[in-house]
Amino acid sequence: MLLAIDIGNSTVACGLFSDGILQADWHFPSDPFTSGEEYGDLIRAGIRAAGHEPGEVRGVALCSVVPRLTPVFMLVASFQFSLSPLVASADLDTGLTLRYTDPRELGMDRLVGAAAAYARHRSWLILVDLGTATTFSVVSESGDYLGGAIAPGLGISADALAARTAQLPRVPLTPPPSVIARDTRSSIQSGLLFGHAALVDGMVERIQRELGPKARAKVLATGGQAALIAPLSRTIQETRPHLTLEGLDWLYRRLQDKEK
Repeated sequence: MLLAIDIGNSTVACGLFSDGILQADWHFPSDPFTSGEEYGDLIRAGIRAAGHEPGEVRGVALCSVVPRLTPVFMLVASFQFSLSPLVASADLDTGLTLRYTDPRELGMDRLVGAAAAYARHRSWLILVDLGTATTFSVVSESGDYLGGAIAPGLGISADALAARTAQLPRVPLTPPPSVIARDTRSSIQSGLLFGHAALVDGMVERIQRELGPKARAKVLATGGQAALIAPLSRTIQETRPHLTLEGLDWLYRRLQDKEK
């Protein structure tokens, strides 16, 4: 059984895979001041809550966009599971050709998700990751990772609006009944949710125009806010909430097969 760990700016997502199938997933807050021992306890508790035992884990794969936490989770894999983890990096054979000017600057969650999506579809792709940041990644039909864009995420926008204004409250991130709202709460919800969906659609349409009519890209969404934004979007065609975890499992199995 493989333990996949996606270390993000806001949350750490974990997944258990058996023969390429996700058996269970859970997450907890990402905090650079939490100790490795505490993270190990959270991971082992999640494994047991899913009806498995930590001893069933035979491999660990992780990706991280929080450099301070990467060695912490490497130690967790070593001390809690006696395993040397696969750490996603631009140096690994992901099946993609990186056209990024400096691949070391590319977020590994973007790369891992793009690799998994391309392995599945083998077509032009626009990947929208709706997490702490909202990122766009573009992959060509021939497997070139072309680049993309990064924007503030929905949560960041909501926090900034409440923090930088005197009279606008924090509101639940649920869509109001109409874009034209008649009270402050609904007005904020309209601007945040419909506005973010419009951001996604506008960026996807600009990317598609730049690619040209021959590149009919499939648009996939992932990330913690994907379930909120995808129903409000006219361009998102498929939602894969566990794409990064799936990518870690796929990459681990790919590299294992190459070593045989």
